Amino acid sequence: MTFSHAAHDISVVAKDLELPNHRLTCARWCARVPATAPTDGDNEVNATTRASQTLFDKIWHAHHVVEREDGQSLLYVDSHFLQDGSAPAFEMLRRRGLKAHAPQRGFATPDHYVPTHSRDLANISDPEKRAMANALRDDSASLGITFFGIDDVRQGIVHVVAPEQGLSRPGMLIVCGDSHTSTHGAVGALAFGIGASEVAHVLATQSLWQRKPKALRIVLDGKLAAGVGAKDVILAIIARIGAGGATGHVIEYAGPVIAGLSMEGRFTVCNMSIEAGARAGMIAPDDTTFNYLAGRPFAPTGAQWDSELARWRTLASDPDASFDKEISIDVSTLRPMVTWGNSPEDALPIDGCVPDPVTAPNAERRATMQRAMDYMGLTPGMRLEGLKIDRAFIGSCTNGRIEDLKTAAAVVKGRKVAQSVEAWVVPGSGLVKQEAESLGLDRVFKEAGFQWREAGCSMCLGTNGDTMAPGQRSASTTNRNFVGRQGPGSRTHLMSPAMVAAAALSGCLADVRPLLDQDK
Repeated sequence: MTFSHAAHDISVVAKDLELPNHRLTCARWCARVPATAPTDGDNEVNATTRASQTLFDKIWHAHHVVEREDGQSLLYVDSHFLQDGSAPAFEMLRRRGLKAHAPQRGFATPDHYVPTHSRDLANISDPEKRAMANALRDDSASLGITFFGIDDVRQGIVHVVAPEQGLSRPGMLIVCGDSHTSTHGAVGALAFGIGASEVAHVLATQSLWQRKPKALRIVLDGKLAAGVGAKDVILAIIARIGAGGATGHVIEYAGPVIAGLSMEGRFTVCNMSIEAGARAGMIAPDDTTFNYLAGRPFAPTGAQWDSELARWRTLASDPDASFDKEISIDVSTLRPMVTWGNSPEDALPIDGCVPDPVTAPNAERRATMQRAMDYMGLTPGMRLEGLKIDRAFIGSCTNGRIEDLKTAAAVVKGRKVAQSVEAWVVPGSGLVKQEAESLGLDRVFKEAGFQWREAGCSMCLGTNGDTMAPGQRSASTTNRNFVGRQGPGSRTHLMSPAMVAAAALSGCLADVRPLLDQDK
């Protein structure tokens, strides 16, 4: 069955039903949406009738089923990723007596609530969170959804595991009940986070109502200097356009800098698109993408690989495609970035100083800056470099991949963590951990004084007991520095893996470049 045939069937159903405002449609809908799901290879775009399209347009149109009177479109979902925060959605289905419509298109792994000091769920101190981690296993089994449990080496953060397994592929429409689903846009997919009721809707119908966002292209020119990487790039972008600068848009990243990034770097950039207010972040697939996906467990093989590869090569935005907004940034002079406040937009080069709220463009921003400084224990004009830290964290769906660990280990090797700092490394998946150990990276970190832990979200959001004490300050590779994100009263500074390594060794926020120069 091609997607066009499936779309016609779903469209007929839509015309026969009242389409309610709430997200979860009725069992009659679920029973009639075809369960024989089209593969992403069948999602064809008619190039003769839809000229000059963006990458986003091509994927949107390929998954569009029907548009209702309020302007929202019903989209077919290729892949639905689930984690241990998905329990409310499964409960919604149980209350309505519904089953998963296309369980073969679901994938689940626990990540938010799992302990990282062991693999024993009994070590989760909060009984409610322990129950949620266990529930994902049971709910997945009951609905026939593929599940990588805590005793499976493939378990890890869902946004690390899915690409690693080849479950995220170009041209797909991917959703997950987590805001950083935008990560998967790095392979040339349209991927975004959804709420609990929407998770239930996708489970029951393999479709989702959405209003089409606008398109924003960010072109990165120049050449990155030594010691500057993808995390610095995305922090600089967010600092420039603001935490709401991409609201209502899907971002497509383009230009020679993006083309030169590894897949790990692209995942980092797309991961934090949500921090600029974007619905999703995307990068057109190219040979870097294809080489990364080749041979992955769930990637196509043989003739199907050849067919898919040919289609993937057509997904890039057409040369004359029109975007609603375009921004060009030259990153040649970009320096390692660090955040100072409680939003990723509060980012400056490491040699910068905390800004004065008096310089804010309006009273609202002035008040926000002052609250952030009070919370973070900072004063205007204070230098970021040299600011003492208590904790250092390397991990998360932003920077928990093997390249991130290699980069940090290269800085750490032969050196020691400052005595005043508690430093952790938490791989993004069991397979990342396994590969790192085969390369001896675990020994490098442990000999330096880092804790080497199990895979999970860990200190990124502190929902699993991995938290800081009130007032403690951390250097962190995570994606959010919100108030209390790493524990009540915690103070978080976002930066790259190399910069966190430098901070851990120095006992303070530090520029990694002198350490890199020493190693030449």
